Amino acid sequence: MSALDELHHNVINCRRCPRLVRWREASAKTPPRRYLGADYWARPLPGFGDAAARVLIIGLAPAAHGGNRTGRMFTGDRSGDWLYGALHATGFANQPNSDHRDDGLILSDCYITAAVHCAPPGNKPTLIEFSRCRPYLVEELKLFPQAKVVIALGKIAFDAFLAAYQENGGPLPKPRPKFGHGLSVGLANGQRLISSYHPSQQNTFTGKLTKPMFQKVFELARAAL
Repeated sequence: MSALDELHHNVINCRRCPRLVRWREASAKTPPRRYLGADYWARPLPGFGDAAARVLIIGLAPAAHGGNRTGRMFTGDRSGDWLYGALHATGFANQPNSDHRDDGLILSDCYITAAVHCAPPGNKPTLIEFSRCRPYLVEELKLFPQAKVVIALGKIAFDAFLAAYQENGGPLPKPRPKFGHGLSVGLANGQRLISSYHPSQQNTFTGKLTKPMFQKVFELARAAL
């Protein structure tokens, strides 16, 4: 078993956060009508993608009836439609859709993870839940020393990455980077941090984030490689 496979095994079997364990399992038992009869994953989600990736993407957490149902990051909801569409358009994915774990999707030079690996109530993990989950992100950063670009989807993921980066001994630029859509900043270890608004419905339905804006983020990542 590789170190990354071992990490995934540990993530999947994690029960550190009682509130999240209850929520992810309760969501599977009481799904909305459109998912009645679905076989929910209802466990923490491991990262997904190319083990040799030079681009790391960090999101917030799985959705109760998205990733918590399908068992794959950003799969089964509209946020995933935006993300995988952009990845396909910029050559990081072999197809623009991610529907379920056996749909043939392959990521190239790209790996997706999250600040929190379980679906939280109201999409809002608590501070202690972020803290309990951070060691997994810290370990992922260690397992991808070849990574050249980190894309943070949303301010929470942005802050989670910076915390994990510091725990790994990375010095932050001065002044400390401030989250903003399209921000691109070089880090001391040679990586480039790029931030984007999260492709949540709250942002995409209101026009705060448009598809050209979102795709530009991944074009920046491609150019940085």
